Amino acid sequence: MRIDPANSLSEVHESVDTTLPRKGFKRILAYIGPAYLVSVGYMDPGNWATDLQGGAQFGYKLIWVLLMSNLMALLLQSLSARLGIVRRRDLAQANREVYPPLVNFCLYILAELAIAACDLAEVLGMAIGIHLLTGIPIVWGTAITVLDTFLFLLLQQYGIRKMEAFIIGLVAVIGASFLVQIILAQPPMLEVAKGLIPSSLNNTALYIAVGIIGATVMPHNLYLHSALVQTRKIAPNKEGIKKALKYNFIDSSIALNAAFLVNTAILVLAATVFFKTGNTQVAKIEDAHRLLAPLLGSELAPILFAVALIAAGQSSTLTGTLAGQIVMEGYLQLRINPWLRRLITRLIAIVPAVLVILIYGVEKVDDLLVFSQVILSLQLGFAVIPLIHFVSDKSAMGEFAISKSTKIFAWLVAAILVTLNVNLVSNEAIFLLNSSIGMGYKLMIVLAILAFIWLFLTMTFYPLLQKRKIAKESLMHGDTIQLEDLQVNQLQNIAIALEFSASDEKLIAHALAQGNKQVNYILLHIVESVSAKYLDAASDDAETRKDKERLASYINQLSEKGYQVEGILGYHHRVNEIVRIVKETKADMLVMGAHRHAGLKDYIFGETIEAVRHQLSIPVLIVNV
Repeated sequence: MRIDPANSLSEVHESVDTTLPRKGFKRILAYIGPAYLVSVGYMDPGNWATDLQGGAQFGYKLIWVLLMSNLMALLLQSLSARLGIVRRRDLAQANREVYPPLVNFCLYILAELAIAACDLAEVLGMAIGIHLLTGIPIVWGTAITVLDTFLFLLLQQYGIRKMEAFIIGLVAVIGASFLVQIILAQPPMLEVAKGLIPSSLNNTALYIAVGIIGATVMPHNLYLHSALVQTRKIAPNKEGIKKALKYNFIDSSIALNAAFLVNTAILVLAATVFFKTGNTQVAKIEDAHRLLAPLLGSELAPILFAVALIAAGQSSTLTGTLAGQIVMEGYLQLRINPWLRRLITRLIAIVPAVLVILIYGVEKVDDLLVFSQVILSLQLGFAVIPLIHFVSDKSAMGEFAISKSTKIFAWLVAAILVTLNVNLVSNEAIFLLNSSIGMGYKLMIVLAILAFIWLFLTMTFYPLLQKRKIAKESLMHGDTIQLEDLQVNQLQNIAIALEFSASDEKLIAHALAQGNKQVNYILLHIVESVSAKYLDAASDDAETRKDKERLASYINQLSEKGYQVEGILGYHHRVNEIVRIVKETKADMLVMGAHRHAGLKDYIFGETIEAVRHQLSIPVLIVNV
């Protein structure tokens, strides 16, 4: 299979052919998979802490918050899939095409930080799971997680379908583990159902609810989903796109609802085992694991809990690696070996985790998890808002642009997510500014806040300003012109600005192609020697004499070929003299050469062409020489 670096995840781009004839359930099965890779981000170890705290402290009251956050996630992930299906672009590629380079670079850095923060949560979750299952110290469990780099490489060799099957298998392990634990816990289903009804929340409950919502939508999942749907080859027509959108929505609905059930199971388990028994102080994953056996009266529950935690961490790290590849290739158009990319990402996560454990102890691991969620919060709006802009753009999406009602809901979700996350980040910033840290650090915090505000405003309003600019230009240009008068007067005189260099032959050839042997060709050259500067036509230095000889030679050669030719020399001021000669000879066209200079030379040598062109009303043919 040919690999095109312009395609998202080019190694597996359109590797699953959905256009092949299939019957019954097999038609849907061809599309099933991408959303399951995305769904693991909604049940990663970073979500476990908020679910455990919510269930332990408030029972079943916060289940409706999980439901609301799942509906938000379903909307945003369906928009991400729509972008990839319709435009065949992932979110990083779409950003690169629309935003200025500086904005794109900032968005790239934020995306990489978000992926590293996610990987940090996965590393800690897996390390805790290994510790709970085997008793290995967390610091050693953290180091062991680097080995999953090789697992990713092994899976990648077998293609996207095998990787999807592996992830679905891990999701099944997580789901089965919690199903058994729920059966053991035997929660009162009527009270669980009441938790689906929205209720008022006190300040503490509201804080945990914000944490649940803020940790639900992972920014890297929006990059990931828009790329994964492109692994399916679809018919490049209206019917093919409609079918892909339909089946991918079904895929997303099943996968994300599965994630919702897992998160609900964690919360319900915590509510039944801890809240009902008065153990409302449980806040850590280790505490929950320790209390499951005595409270449920079964040694199986804590084992399944640890296995599910390892499966959640492992599945999330694999999809995080894919997201990292998408972000790097989309923004930078840079491709590196997958194993190196995976190793770098994993080391970025492992190093701070090991340092914190060694310096501050295992009890600070939860603080590090919270810190990783703060970093994710910073990035969320910078992924959601561009996505809504892109899928709302009718010029790019055509009839598949989202409807007005969907757009309203999408912006409402974005406003809620951004508000919640801004609140989280602002609280952290205020705490730091009121602390005893040095003025230098406080200044850096203030500058960082201002930079984030600039980036957020630019990212939000730049596409709107570009649309207005295009609309204004379209209005200025007026209605479509009817092409009725396409006659051009026959050329009589064609002027050629010569340089007396190897490029002259090309210039003359292009000029001859514009006319015939009945046209009069005017060969002109501007002498710019020191003598010409002061004496003009009276100049008689070596350069002037040599230029006269070259001009005479050109005239003789062309005359022998049957062309009507005359030659004129100008002196000193290049622009003024070219314009003067063209006007005096009543030339109908001017042919000039351009050297395609870059940087400073473009301003120096390009000024002649621009200045001449603006002073003439005749056509000017620019030849790249």
